[in-house]
Amino acid sequence: MEKKLNDYIDKMVSAVDCTNRIDPEYFTKYSVKKGLRNSDGSGVLVGLTEIGEVHGYVMYEGERKEDEGRLVYRGIDVFELVRGFQQEKRFGFEEVCYLLLFGKLPNSSELTEFTDLLGGLRALPSGFTEDMILKAPSSDIMNKLARSVLVSYSYDEEPDGIDPRNLLRQSIELIARFPTMAAYGFQAKSHYYGGQSLYIHSPVPELSTAENILHMIRPDNKYTQSEAEILDLALVLHAEHGGGNNSTFAARVVSSTETDTYSAIAAAVGSLKGPKHGGANIKAMNMLTDIKEHVEDWADDDEIRGYLVKIINKEAYDGAGLIYGMGHAVYTLSDPRTILLKEKAHQLAIEKGREREFLLYDAVERIAPDVFAQAKGTTKNICANVDLYSGFVYDALGIPTELFTPLFAVARIVGWCAHRIEEVVCMQKIIRPAYKSISKPQKFLPIEDR
Repeated sequence: MEKKLNDYIDKMVSAVDCTNRIDPEYFTKYSVKKGLRNSDGSGVLVGLTEIGEVHGYVMYEGERKEDEGRLVYRGIDVFELVRGFQQEKRFGFEEVCYLLLFGKLPNSSELTEFTDLLGGLRALPSGFTEDMILKAPSSDIMNKLARSVLVSYSYDEEPDGIDPRNLLRQSIELIARFPTMAAYGFQAKSHYYGGQSLYIHSPVPELSTAENILHMIRPDNKYTQSEAEILDLALVLHAEHGGGNNSTFAARVVSSTETDTYSAIAAAVGSLKGPKHGGANIKAMNMLTDIKEHVEDWADDDEIRGYLVKIINKEAYDGAGLIYGMGHAVYTLSDPRTILLKEKAHQLAIEKGREREFLLYDAVERIAPDVFAQAKGTTKNICANVDLYSGFVYDALGIPTELFTPLFAVARIVGWCAHRIEEVVCMQKIIRPAYKSISKPQKFLPIEDR
């Protein structure tokens, strides 16, 4: 039957390809915002939120004007958040979780109570690891994470409740368990698909989220304070990015149907799995690996420029003509996440003896905007986005590539849950945009006349 199926697909695939192509002129004719983007690249306004704000431009007399990037969590600039917990020499992710869920910064006792609660909930339900992860491993950890979320429905005594109390309970449990699900999914993949020894380290309640991740994915459980601090920062910077990013919007769309939490969060995981969303840092790191292989002198700006020109002209790397890690849908002059992560990335590079490599990343960030402007004949500014350095950070931490996107999910689960709660509690209307049919009328023909 497999050969029969393949032969049938070979015969019919051209019909599918032809049938599903729409003339681009129709999008202009009917003023359809393809990708929910306006003609100037800004996003179509489809909702309101108090959770997060992503700012990269201002509208002046109907035109989009570039502006310095800002990322705001519940009204607090992410720069203030990060500088605050860094100066006090604390981990910040748990504090950000509290802020995004409850709308305010916790005091010392509230933070301790919340952190202790997360720590106590990190272990997966009895039998979950053996039956749902080890007995059904996946070659893709994001696939395993989505399946783990969905199967959590069966371990919940009240899975379908959408009252605020139940939504909050489910959210806190998922935020606590996501690192464990991702770590165990990775260990199962490494063992069953990579032939590696199987390590299942129990999470430690007293450790932070970042510390627990490093503890669970490393065979010897060991990590340094600086390693945990930069991973914590990466989690903070990926925790929330407004309601318009694809995975959060997916969570809100599905939540608007009043379905269960696990279905909505699994949909968000599926969205993040896409290489245009959560996999972008892998693309950037792979591109830099290619540059390292083809540029002899990493300190020679002219040689780097020449190779970037080849990349953007589709003559090098993957032929897509894209300089990965550069440019963003919202940010124009700067990405605040990049600025904050780059500072720590430089410190980590020195610690790991990889400063020369870090300076190559920095050179790409400096040179790429001019290469882009000349190649495209535009004055439009592009800035480095967080993906340029996040992949480097994870790699310097010894984190395998297949865990990059799951770590993104471990951070973003907080934003997803906060937006789901806001959608269910406040909006109470199913999201239902319109599509215009442009198909031509056809008459039904009897089968003998076809």
